[in-house]
Amino acid sequence: MKRKSILFLALFSMLAVNAQWKPQGDKIKTKWAEQVDSKKPLPEYPRPIMERGQWKNLNGLWNYKIQEFGKAAPSKYDGQILVPFAVESSLSGVMKEVGSKNELWYETNFSIESGWNGKNILLHFGAVDWKTEIFINDIKVGSHTGGYTPFSFDITPFIKKGNTQKLVVKVWDPSNDGPQPRGKQVKNPEGIWYTPVTGIWQTVWIEPVNAKNIAGLRTTPNIDQNTISIKADVKGADSGDLVEVAVLENGNEIAKEKAVAGESADIVLNAPKLWSPESPFLYQTKIRLISKNKVVDEVKSYFAMRKISSKRDENGVMRMQLNNKDYFQFGPLDQGWWPEGLYTAPTDEALKYDIVKTKELGFNMIRKHVKV
Repeated sequence: MKRKSILFLALFSMLAVNAQWKPQGDKIKTKWAEQVDSKKPLPEYPRPIMERGQWKNLNGLWNYKIQEFGKAAPSKYDGQILVPFAVESSLSGVMKEVGSKNELWYETNFSIESGWNGKNILLHFGAVDWKTEIFINDIKVGSHTGGYTPFSFDITPFIKKGNTQKLVVKVWDPSNDGPQPRGKQVKNPEGIWYTPVTGIWQTVWIEPVNAKNIAGLRTTPNIDQNTISIKADVKGADSGDLVEVAVLENGNEIAKEKAVAGESADIVLNAPKLWSPESPFLYQTKIRLISKNKVVDEVKSYFAMRKISSKRDENGVMRMQLNNKDYFQFGPLDQGWWPEGLYTAPTDEALKYDIVKTKELGFNMIRKHVKV
């Protein structure tokens, strides 16, 4: 009986959350729109090229307000918006225009996990269109300009004691009234043009790291020499700190190298499996940062052994080559525009479906349009 009561309360809670949100408008929607859970939208790990075990997704229902440009932070909000769907989208639950004369404000609260004590806390945004200012506990901690690229801030100094941290985001997007790169966004779309896409449109998340940490990876395959070069960008490295790179094939370790932090690990692979659209094989990696014989950071990643080049054929015609062989690219321009989510796919499965279906139709490439 107790288990049934718990299940009922969980179901009631989920229904209550979804009752506060629903897709807006009467435009056509894909089948995945019905699968969007306002309690856990886009729950997947957002950065698989450099994955850590500990992280927290901040997507969900936030407070929002559209108000005149240049005004102070609002004391009251207009309602709730489902992050990370742009305010003009149906799945945001808002579907309102902002325009160059207004700003879009967000507010939410989050907590820091108890096991993260003593760690630095990084706040990540996958993408926000266009000019963004970030406030933690009423302190402006940073800003970013650009609608298509990820950015992050170390918010450790601004975390206060207690379970609740306040996050406020201010966004200005002048659309076609401004000078910024905006793809096909216009205020009055027709033909091939899109509506504006204002605000947060990719996942927001936090993760704990040590003061010394791996901030980025640069991976360079060389199929002519059967090598993979992996260089870690290390923050806070001291003399003597090492980066250890292990390469795995189908989960089994096949190679390992160590290099001083700041240098690349250059690993020779025995008869490497080359990547192609017909055989898209990926190697996995584990990268560890070692300081004073102690692992202070670890991330997982992956790479493909492939080479793209060009060469003239016997008739003098320049040909594209994949892995030193002529290769004819055949594929569509993928607009990546979702009727319900605009720049943002409703679910990860929806993204996967597009790629799989394109391959089933006989194409070997996709040209991604106007966004990262």
